[in-house]
Amino acid sequence: MRSIELGSISGASRLLTSLSRPLWDALKLKLWNEKMTSTTSIIEPSFDLSASGKHLGYLKLPHSVHRSAYGFIPIPIVSVKNGTGPTILLSSGVHGDEFEGQIALTKLIKEIEPAQVNGQVIILTMTNFPAAKAGLRTSPIDDLNLNREFPGDPHGTPTSQIAHFVETVLMSMADYSLDIHSGGTSLHYLPTILYRAGKVGDEQADKCKELVTTFGAPYAIAMPSGGNKGIRTTMAAAERQNAIGIGGEFGGSGSVSSESLQICELGIRRLLHHLKIWSRITLPPASEPEETVYLNSNSENLLVYADQAGLFEPAVQLGDMVVTNQIAGYLHHPDTPWLKPEEVRFKTDGLVLAKRIPSLSERGDCLFHLGNFDR
Repeated sequence: MRSIELGSISGASRLLTSLSRPLWDALKLKLWNEKMTSTTSIIEPSFDLSASGKHLGYLKLPHSVHRSAYGFIPIPIVSVKNGTGPTILLSSGVHGDEFEGQIALTKLIKEIEPAQVNGQVIILTMTNFPAAKAGLRTSPIDDLNLNREFPGDPHGTPTSQIAHFVETVLMSMADYSLDIHSGGTSLHYLPTILYRAGKVGDEQADKCKELVTTFGAPYAIAMPSGGNKGIRTTMAAAERQNAIGIGGEFGGSGSVSSESLQICELGIRRLLHHLKIWSRITLPPASEPEETVYLNSNSENLLVYADQAGLFEPAVQLGDMVVTNQIAGYLHHPDTPWLKPEEVRFKTDGLVLAKRIPSLSERGDCLFHLGNFDR
């Protein structure tokens, strides 16, 4: 039998009259399996990502809904490229209720020009666009958390498709990445850089530490590798694509902290200057970073959770040093006001990096995040 070019189902259908029914069914199954095992994303940039110059546009994710049968989700993307230097991916809006990074990168886009650049700066201001547009941590379309979806799936829901494109296309282009977060609506963080924990002599971990020092945030916390959360984040995606990736938590409370925003903006500029991507930038006077306090997050005991529902009254503040068994706060029960409030206690020593903002809490809600000084 002569060979058949299996380019598409429509192309193969022209052979229907010459094929038996069982052979035709087998052919359709083969084509479907090839489609579903393809690793090619259906997301299309509105410009050539490899082109020099300054390009402003969108990643177009096809999305058919009642309002728009042949529409797409427009994920804003900017590329500034010139010369032969390294490539850095700057992202925010992975969680849509985190605003400091979105503002910092939006302002950066208006300042940076190709003539000032040696390398490439790729910027995603609203990485999970549906979530960012709605001001929600998770996408209103599929209710997924983008920072728990990597490496993604080119045939999955919109959030999973975004994760797949970011990791396999953008991260694979990047030498470095910075993913900017905050505490969102439910938490408030002290300005903190996140980096991958590694052993002494681990080249990638050492380079991450170099970027952390350069950024100059007041605090830095080493995040353990592995675990479901650890392998499904932007930092893990960067590591898999051999990019040096760090993240950051800057403020939160569903608002914008001017202090955290300023630290974030200046840190981005220090990074670009240090990497010689934007070496012509003029850093403001007294821009040398203060000494960063290095912490670890190597124990589940550093996260404090509500054991039951109630109104949470915190007993400590951000930046406080706490000790094991110290009272962290109280959960009150106005629906049964004669009940004694539940005492919430810390299970380990540490520094309070983040605390819950809404008082109304359910069992399982995170109330505090500590960092410890064990190196």
